[in-house]
Amino acid sequence: MRSRWLSPVVHGMVSGALALLAAPGLTPLAAQEPSPVRVESFTLPNGLRVHMVEDHTAQVVAVNVWYDVGSRNERAGRTGFAHLFEHMMFQGSANVQKAEHGQLIERAGGSLNGSTQPDRTNYYNEVPSNRLNLALWLEADRMRSLAITAENLKNQQEAVKEERRLRFDNQPYFAAFVDSLPTMFDRERCFAYSHSIIGSMDDLNAATVEDVKAFFDLYYAPNNAILVITGDFRPATARQLVRDYFGGIPAGKPVPAVTCAAQAATGSEVVKRIPDRNANLPAVLTAYRAVPPSHADYPALELLSTILGAGESSRLNRALVREAKVAVAAQALFNPFGPMRGAGVFGALVIANQGVDVDTLHRSLLREMRTAAEGITAEELTKAKNSWRSGTIFGRQTAIALSEAVHYAAMFLGSPEAINADAARYEAVTVADLRRVAATYVRPENSLTLLIVPEGR
Repeated sequence: MRSRWLSPVVHGMVSGALALLAAPGLTPLAAQEPSPVRVESFTLPNGLRVHMVEDHTAQVVAVNVWYDVGSRNERAGRTGFAHLFEHMMFQGSANVQKAEHGQLIERAGGSLNGSTQPDRTNYYNEVPSNRLNLALWLEADRMRSLAITAENLKNQQEAVKEERRLRFDNQPYFAAFVDSLPTMFDRERCFAYSHSIIGSMDDLNAATVEDVKAFFDLYYAPNNAILVITGDFRPATARQLVRDYFGGIPAGKPVPAVTCAAQAATGSEVVKRIPDRNANLPAVLTAYRAVPPSHADYPALELLSTILGAGESSRLNRALVREAKVAVAAQALFNPFGPMRGAGVFGALVIANQGVDVDTLHRSLLREMRTAAEGITAEELTKAKNSWRSGTIFGRQTAIALSEAVHYAAMFLGSPEAINADAARYEAVTVADLRRVAATYVRPENSLTLLIVPEGR
């Protein structure tokens, strides 16, 4: 299945959510505020955590499993396993043939996919309400009995290589972005985030069936998973189905803790010059080490990122594209690979205008980042808050989007109920907070800059 990675130049997904305000179990508020979400939770004896949100707005239900495993759980010499399993999980199980999972969901009128991020791998199904049992059964069958064979491993190793060639190595800027941005984290002190999500092709080639089976047994067990069900269903029915399908799956061993030690400032900006055979124009990517979503500074950093580089009216677009004309595109980056519980990434990507060399572009971007929070007005902050608020409201319209929001709260904010408290954190941010976080994190000695230049020029 194709993974839904965040694009280097596009952050966030917005859909519509007007119908959410009328959903049963949700208390209507003023239209400009995210509506409270009533979450019902329980845990099976094998450790599977289950969160449910009943919403009869549409006759659709989402079944969304997040495994607490991503590239951060990989070890040196065996990277790329989390992304490999995004593919392997569709290769069949005890009662499901290869690729049949997708066929069954699509024949039922549903949709499905999976994706890999540093801290989690997700597998979701969105189906008509009367096929809830199908989606749950399919997820349980592959959790219990995934077909890990030499043949399946070989063909999915080749699938990952082909994905790498088509989606990264064959597009400008992507390979440099995916491979080099993680090097902002020290490999010895924070291996978890210092390597590419897609992993090393040499590591994948060296992987054995035994290696892959051990990874699955450890990380794809019910005690290392969260199941979220949202949409048009009856909680009592869903509870019984979950018990029937998942209850007999044995718990796995405790998962080793992942550490990422805080990294000391380097004393100066780290700059790497990277040739790109697919690029026609130079580009500069500057990134700063930041904080996880649960940190008190996270909302201010996200709002600052919006002010700096989200949209035509953003500061970077105005200064570098419209006024100085040194760039054809400017975009803020905020956790471009997905949120992380042990770290954070804040930065910007700019692509040079015709005739502008990479060093000139670098100096221009650095000047704007040095003054990131200078002169920010209350109006700019209000606009950024409105953008966050509307994105949050509209982003909960569909059953699958709501399930992702519940998952995010459970994994990154500490509990599924935190979905209802997050808005207050963003509303509390002041202009002074923006200046403070800029001074704290947006510093050259806390950064990595990639100068991406067309190869041979």
